[in-house]
Amino acid sequence: MGARLVARDIGLSYGPSRDNVMRVLNLDCLCVDGGELVGVTGPSGSGKTSLLHVLAGLERPQRGVVLWDGVDILSLPEADRDHWRRRTLGFVFQDFHLFSGLSALDNVLLPATFKHAVIPGRLRQRARELLSEVRVPEGRTPVERLSRGEMQRVALARALLFAPPVVMADEPTASLDAESARLVGGLLVAMARGAGSTALVVTHDPGLLARLETTYLLGEGRLASAAVTAAL
Repeated sequence: MGARLVARDIGLSYGPSRDNVMRVLNLDCLCVDGGELVGVTGPSGSGKTSLLHVLAGLERPQRGVVLWDGVDILSLPEADRDHWRRRTLGFVFQDFHLFSGLSALDNVLLPATFKHAVIPGRLRQRARELLSEVRVPEGRTPVERLSRGEMQRVALARALLFAPPVVMADEPTASLDAESARLVGGLLVAMARGAGSTALVVTHDPGLLARLETTYLLGEGRLASAAVTAAL
């Protein structure tokens, strides 16, 4: 079952001095139920990626609380926060973050190497099943020889290796052609639902937003509900 999110009083600013700052986030509250699929959209530069990074504990805001199932991840020591991410979160990056020279299968299995010196057979089998589900061959072809759509699907399979309670995706279809974007978006939603994961997806893609249950518009550091109309 997906984890429940309560983020309160989030303030994030960048700048060299108190008199010269850019306010990125100024959120009162964001609540997401366990298993809910949520989209965040808004203009380029509005802080969408920063929001994901704060909610993932990758970036620490100047103020705020981020509770996942009641655990304030921002208050955890760095080592404990890293452990929480490995146990709880699958992250799909816009630029894939795959490792050149490794096959699709080895890239999917990479998160398991932090815990296992020898990858258990059950994880290898799950990685193979995930690659089959995202329609990418598991052969020895180095991942950099795949198409961009295939690389993003490998990144999606890697994020779901441990069936995490939380999945986050940052513009997962932005660099793909229309057909690949539809495929990746559909797989992301279907696989998150299948795993019961809570999903937070930053995207400009109206087709992907329409597949999600709730959409927020981020502007001037604040979130507002946004209606998205499209066919599922």
